Amino acid sequence: MAEETALAPPPVKTISTFALARQNPGVFWGGALLSLICLIAVIGPFLTLDPIALNPMNRLKPPGDAGFLGTDQLGRDVFSRVVNGARVSLIVGLAVAAVSISIGLVLGLIAGYIRLMDAVVMRVMDGLMSIPAILLAIAMISLSGATLTTVVLAIMIPEIPRVVRLVRSVVLTVREEPYVEAAIAAGTATHRIMARHILPNTIAPLIVQATYICGSAMLTEAILGFLGAGIPPEIPSWGNIMSEGRTFFQLTPWIIFFPGLALAVTVLAVNVVGDGLRDTLDPRIARTMR
Repeated sequence: MAEETALAPPPVKTISTFALARQNPGVFWGGALLSLICLIAVIGPFLTLDPIALNPMNRLKPPGDAGFLGTDQLGRDVFSRVVNGARVSLIVGLAVAAVSISIGLVLGLIAGYIRLMDAVVMRVMDGLMSIPAILLAIAMISLSGATLTTVVLAIMIPEIPRVVRLVRSVVLTVREEPYVEAAIAAGTATHRIMARHILPNTIAPLIVQATYICGSAMLTEAILGFLGAGIPPEIPSWGNIMSEGRTFFQLTPWIIFFPGLALAVTVLAVNVVGDGLRDTLDPRIARTMR
């Protein structure tokens, strides 16, 4: 045990919010914008009109004439629908990121540390990666029905192999470190080695990967909604709002412009946070920025 203690991994450095903002302003401003969008998604639906209320007398009204962002072809308030759509997109993005990271972490640890399981797990992951994500999602939704749960599962499955590959690559590198070999030689249990020595090394890359998965999931959900294979039409989401408004795009471009702008800004905020975290948490990049 003395050898294991001597060769123990260095403690993980922590960084305060203010230090992170000073070191990488992109994380601060991207996080602030993302926090504002989340706040709007949480409290906005309670402060806006009913997003599915029909008002044929006010159909296709431009912004300012009837509502802050105008109305659609059925007289529904576009602003209310965009605000409510934020909740759906964020739920899908966060749920896909959380579940795919959790499952991918477990499978990646197993594949990277237990050599006998490596070939089995990775061949299954290779098979999943060979299927186009959009086609797999459309097939699953067509078979199971268009619900929020089905959409999350359909988007999540193609993301798991990417997480498994990331975690496996980290594990293959860390398990050759002297402190891991010392722990093995000292007879430390496998689960303790993985929890104490290997798992902490996967946290930083997984945090960055989670931001990219979240942004990608929101885009995929919007694509499915635009194709008519996503969230049911009675639940406003940015994808199906744009899908319903594309017929009237030349006459009423605001029906597509505002949900598209909201989607672009949200994904941009998520990606800016991810890039900033990557630059901060990756020691090789952090050294070049100093």
